[in-house]
Amino acid sequence: MFKESFKYYKSKWPVPDFKDVINFSGQQNDEEVKEFHLNDCEETASLGLPLGLQPVHHWKLFTLNNHPGLLVIRHAFTAQGQRYWMARSLKDYPRAPNRVNLNERLFQKSVLDDWWCSLQNCEDKDEARRMKISMRWTTLGYHHDWDTKVYSEEMHTKFPEDLAKLSNFFASVLGYSNYQAQAAIVNYYPIGTTLAGHTDHSEQNLEAPLFSISFGQTAIFLIGGQTREEKPTALFLESGDVLVMSRESRLCYHAVPRVMKAREETWNNLTEPLSKTTKESSLEPPTQPSKRLRTEVPCITSTETQAALEWGMDPLLYHQITDDAFWLPFKNYLHDSRININVRQVLYQNQRTLNDQKQQCGS
Repeated sequence: MFKESFKYYKSKWPVPDFKDVINFSGQQNDEEVKEFHLNDCEETASLGLPLGLQPVHHWKLFTLNNHPGLLVIRHAFTAQGQRYWMARSLKDYPRAPNRVNLNERLFQKSVLDDWWCSLQNCEDKDEARRMKISMRWTTLGYHHDWDTKVYSEEMHTKFPEDLAKLSNFFASVLGYSNYQAQAAIVNYYPIGTTLAGHTDHSEQNLEAPLFSISFGQTAIFLIGGQTREEKPTALFLESGDVLVMSRESRLCYHAVPRVMKAREETWNNLTEPLSKTTKESSLEPPTQPSKRLRTEVPCITSTETQAALEWGMDPLLYHQITDDAFWLPFKNYLHDSRININVRQVLYQNQRTLNDQKQQCGS
């Protein structure tokens, strides 16, 4: 039944009916979805707030009654926050020594080492398109081995500090104490691409939650059960949504059968209020943005710089993304693409390396 649902929502013709896809608009069946909010309590306030996030009381959280352990957070990111993580995912995360999917026989080493820079400097339109659509993933921290499905210390590089602190913040707000972000897969989805049904079971520590953050165009996400025979639930994941998988949901089959145009490219509306950037409407292509580029960009402040540094972020990048000319290549990429960052904890709390677990098992 999982395969049947995947084929249905993947279909280009006939176009599937989306009426059964949960869109978290507040009009969904209460028997399926439960909505709740978090308050800015004293404990939450003590954590501070990373740059680019909405105050916690603005977040909308949803659980699915038939899928325990699954949580969706909406309205967590500001437009500038979305831009920052989009830029990091494109400009920085695919750089060496992080691993990418690009084949060394098909691309020069310069492309494998710095894909985004090579893409921006490519003057051949056909080659640039091939370079763009060929990039499908990069891995951070403990690098996932797609053949063995096993992590190793030999395939381990430093995890980005800003992404670690962001993930740890989400974990703390949701009550997951001692969470440590240690591995991530950043997926790149041009419209028309898919991710087949699978489970995430490579991590030794399956008690820790998995954080999956969506940016760019909209995806239909399927979450099923622990076998392919169970019918999955379909839901929309939009830019800035955070999907949290914990407990039972970690071992459930899930997939992305469709990437489609967003209702609105909210990341391009830096001055739009929350109520407008998150409005519900039909799923249709966004209106054409103005071609006029912003010529006056506010100077970066010392307060902003200090806040960025406290969260391990790049203060210059956080400032640059407000400049339309700087943002334009990212905007062009995201016009027909989606980015997904999924973050995991690999080790148990008392482990320092994977070898610690092996020694414990051996003893």
